Amino acid sequence: MKIGIIGGSGKEGRGLGARWAQAGHGVMLGSRDEARAKEAAAELSSRGISVASGSNAEAAAFGDVVMVSVPYAAHATTLASLKAELAGKVLIDITVPLVPPKVRQVNLPPGGAAALEAQRELPEVRVVAALHHVSSVHLADAHAIDCDVLVCSNDDAALALVLGLVGDLGLRGLDAGPLQNAIALESLTPVLLHLNKKYGKPGIGVRFTGLP
Repeated sequence: MKIGIIGGSGKEGRGLGARWAQAGHGVMLGSRDEARAKEAAAELSSRGISVASGSNAEAAAFGDVVMVSVPYAAHATTLASLKAELAGKVLIDITVPLVPPKVRQVNLPPGGAAALEAQRELPEVRVVAALHHVSSVHLADAHAIDCDVLVCSNDDAALALVLGLVGDLGLRGLDAGPLQNAIALESLTPVLLHLNKKYGKPGIGVRFTGLP
């Protein structure tokens, strides 16, 4: 499968792209600054991981599935500029509406959640909220990550597809219900950031017990 990553030059986008490429998927890292995307792709190439690079628009057009990994402040404008490239596709939204410098406090955006805002902005796109709780600390190399991934969407087929892609990352994906539940998923990330600081353990994730 071809996966385009909007904002793929950042730590999360680059790390997830590398793992999907190693799992056999075609990956393009996009960036508003194409030079940064090219640098990220070159860094992965030096580690034997082959990905393409381009603009955010090129990455969105490339992917059968597209992931958005940009700061919340750029979320709305970035997606609005890519409506044509994203039409009819599955969009994995990992955005958390953090408000620096208070990134360890929950902030509910006007639309309730970034993923809900994305779905309203892009009604022809099947939005899936996922991967909010996988720390970039663990994405720099290929070690196993002890973390579950909550996935929610209003589209059952899109949700099932993304659960499969989460499995390709070596993680356990869990069906977390409709897209409205993205409010809870996005709100948990500031709590994890607080725990990281409080206990001096960067990269804390979540694990659900009592499941097969």
